[in-house]
Amino acid sequence: LLGSLQATRALMVAAILLGLVAVFVAVTGMKCMKCMEDDQVKKMRMAVFGGIIFIIAGMAALVATSWYGNRVARAFYDPFTPVNTRFEFGSALFIGWAAASLAILGGAFLCCSCPRRETSYPPSRGYPKNAPSTGKDYV
Repeated sequence: LLGSLQATRALMVAAILLGLVAVFVAVTGMKCMKCMEDDQVKKMRMAVFGGIIFIIAGMAALVATSWYGNRVARAFYDPFTPVNTRFEFGSALFIGWAAASLAILGGAFLCCSCPRRETSYPPSRGYPKNAPSTGKDYV
């Protein structure tokens, strides 16, 4: 095979494996999981780390799909390519672009769940509780 096809395959395999790792890391950081239940900050950091891995996996899939799509487009418009061997964009390219976009979007959403730093505001005080009415409170 051509070197570009081998690189495209390698990028897609890397994207799939990174996606699986990202799923396991992000699931560990979910609030409903019992793993690392005692430290919520570490749990949120695991979710953010899973989001970063999702973004990297999505970028790898996007590069691989776009690289192959560019190759198909150049071969299609090349006048020296025989008509019976020209490829067109197929559903696999569109599915690859959609999957890469969703992986990047999901990773961005996970990264937005980053724990906020503590503020220096004074602790809030609750409202004072009213004393029970004696019935002699007139307006």
